[in-house]
Amino acid sequence: MVEQILNLDIARQLIVVIIAMLPVVELRGALPVAINVFNMPWYWAYVLAVIGNMLPVPILLLFFDGLAKLVSKVAAGKKVVDWVFRHTRRHEAMIQKYEWLGLMLFVAVPLSIIAFILGMRFTYSLLSILCGVLIAGAIVTSLCLLGWIGAIIAGVVLAGLAVFGWWRTKPIS
Repeated sequence: MVEQILNLDIARQLIVVIIAMLPVVELRGALPVAINVFNMPWYWAYVLAVIGNMLPVPILLLFFDGLAKLVSKVAAGKKVVDWVFRHTRRHEAMIQKYEWLGLMLFVAVPLSIIAFILGMRFTYSLLSILCGVLIAGAIVTSLCLLGWIGAIIAGVVLAGLAVFGWWRTKPIS
């Protein structure tokens, strides 16, 4: 999907915003494209990616309930919605314990829908999510500016997280 967007005849700035709006890719994909593919200055790429990442958030916070009900009418959609709710509920204790800080740190790692699921106020949620997006953007921008070293660091950290996640969920024999 990202390749199709890159091939469109539209401004590169708009492409960065669109990529940042995509649910799976978000600003974690938009920043490397902006900095490493389009050679944008890091500060401009950061602003565009944050804007793109935040554009859908108010809509999701306000209309997630109706959207979830609509999508759940289809079997595949229901599976996705159920997975999001299950995955999000696993982090509920941390979010409840640390409130806005917990949500902000959780958003720095995706899934801002937890704000809706936990019934948090709109403004409170929006500001917490924005802070999380700003932190995630700073981390990804730093890694992009480090080039291959940043890619290696990100790869090692992601592999470590994957191993840790696998180890934590491994049943004890």
